[in-house]
Amino acid sequence: MSTIKDRFVKHIQLLQTTICEALEHVDGEASFITDHWQRPGGGGGVTRVIADGKVFEKGGVNIAVVNGPLSAQAAQQLKVQGQSFFAAGLSLVIHPCSPKVPTVHANWRYFELYDEKGNTTDAWFGGGTDLTPYYLVESDVVHFHQTQKKCCDGFDGGLYAAFKHQCDNYFSNHHRGEERRGVGGIFFDHCRAEAGRDMGFWFDFVTANGNSFLEAYLPIVRKHVDESFTPKEKYWQEIRRGRYVEFNLLHDRGTLFGIRTQGRTESILMSLPPTVRFDYDFQAEAGSEEEKLLKVLREPQEWIA
Repeated sequence: MSTIKDRFVKHIQLLQTTICEALEHVDGEASFITDHWQRPGGGGGVTRVIADGKVFEKGGVNIAVVNGPLSAQAAQQLKVQGQSFFAAGLSLVIHPCSPKVPTVHANWRYFELYDEKGNTTDAWFGGGTDLTPYYLVESDVVHFHQTQKKCCDGFDGGLYAAFKHQCDNYFSNHHRGEERRGVGGIFFDHCRAEAGRDMGFWFDFVTANGNSFLEAYLPIVRKHVDESFTPKEKYWQEIRRGRYVEFNLLHDRGTLFGIRTQGRTESILMSLPPTVRFDYDFQAEAGSEEEKLLKVLREPQEWIA
């Protein structure tokens, strides 16, 4: 009988292929390149990157399956104890060419910790998916959140509200007065076998959430991909991409964990957009569509009644 970690690795391998094929079909021009890599100390992964396409300016759908000693620094970051670890996950970030099409991020991961004898001392799932638009179209955000809620409600009616709140709190540039990176989605971490939910429950939930990704995102892409945009709107996209970079480099746990466990730098930083702007004290015009987005980012909304 296969273990949860074996089943999860097979799941993310299949999911990577499914998502990449769907994104290539939508783009119609660009294809993913595939890069197999090995991690010093144990494990490796598969990085798949698309760039300079008709629809997608840059994107990555990455798998990492790594193991090895758990450093004191990594243990402190994760707030756990253990001598060694196993981690498997799929992480994706898609940056479209058009500012009318949102950026999207998703991650689904599984961890195990072991004592000095190799016995499993802890295990948990984490992940989620969130949307980062440059212009606010409320029907898009509602669709994205409804897809997340539909998945959550299939397991427990209370999961969506809890994970939506965690997402709003996590994907925030705290150094900018709690300005959120985007309009959220769901975020969950340290989902363990407790409170009547075993690891099989969380495995089923996490895999279902991964399988719902394309349903959540692709209709939004198709809706806006042929819309025209101005240089001013592209400029705004690059300003907001700068905020994306700030979050990933300053606050993102996955980025920090990967760096501190000697992960592959190119794959870890794949999430960064190709072009950004860091204008000094940039201010959106009062009453503009840009300011409309900022108000929502500063005061998260309940998108589903």
